[in-house]
Amino acid sequence: MLVAIAIPVFTSQLEKSREATDLANIRSAYAEVVTEYLTDSSKGHSMTVAAQQGKTSWQNKDNGKLITQVDGTEKTVNVPAKVKPSTYKVKITKSGTVSVE
Repeated sequence: MLVAIAIPVFTSQLEKSREATDLANIRSAYAEVVTEYLTDSSKGHSMTVAAQQGKTSWQNKDNGKLITQVDGTEKTVNVPAKVKPSTYKVKITKSGTVSVE
């Protein structure tokens, strides 16, 4: 009986940890492209990271957003939930616009 309760809880927590991994990887990619942008803003920069999630939507309602700050302007970028083996592409244009696809 306890196993019947534990397996769904474990599965849910495992998916939330995959979401947290995706967001951490996206934030890391964002930091790298912004650093490249600050070094050379004459062109756009991008970085691709692998998705880890197993479900097509965010399980935690607070996930799916990236707070960015470029040239003193703070914005929220919506991040689509993607299922492994998809990838996220974090981009910054030469005008400083950040996107996550």
